[in-house]
Amino acid sequence: MPAVTPDHALERLHWRYAVKQFDPARKIAPDVWANLEESLVLSPSSYGLQPWKFFVVNDPAIREKLLSASWNQKQIVDASHLVVFCVKAHVGAAEAERLIQRSSAVRGIPLTALDGYKKMMTGSLTRATPEHVREWMTRQVFIALGFFLTAAAMIGVDTCPMEGFEHEKYDHILGLSAKGYHSVVVATAGYRAETDAYAKLPKVRYEKSELVETI
Repeated sequence: MPAVTPDHALERLHWRYAVKQFDPARKIAPDVWANLEESLVLSPSSYGLQPWKFFVVNDPAIREKLLSASWNQKQIVDASHLVVFCVKAHVGAAEAERLIQRSSAVRGIPLTALDGYKKMMTGSLTRATPEHVREWMTRQVFIALGFFLTAAAMIGVDTCPMEGFEHEKYDHILGLSAKGYHSVVVATAGYRAETDAYAKLPKVRYEKSELVETI
């Protein structure tokens, strides 16, 4: 399978921006969205624990409720799709065991061959405080967000990552706590409106020489 050329990848990353106005009439085709959902599944995480769940909110009435909990940012209701990135409330030895079972089944490896991997994961998760584990797992969710934004840019879908929302209200409206999750960050996806002036503005970034240092 041919790889995307470096020039094309950079072109797509220059093209993307945090969309302020989505065209509510343009929807992401089902096959395209299926690929973006798969990109979420393929996101990397520490130890491969995947301490997350991605809630895709399609119900217009629920999105209207979320609008007021998002500082009335219209992307919440105008974008084709809304994804709420959530972290699992409790990640510990049980999650390590579940991953070991899954790894054994998928790769055809005996459970005994994974004992060292299991001990390493379990030790990392049980030696740390619950607060540290929660912070660590929350950082993993942002890796998935970056993966999603990049995948969308590569196939020409616009996005806007959003931390500007009231987490407790989101958790309540979506019933997340009862499901064992907490909201971390949101991403809206769709297609930019022609009236979005931000689409025509150049990116404001510091020089590469200031941000990248080779040691």
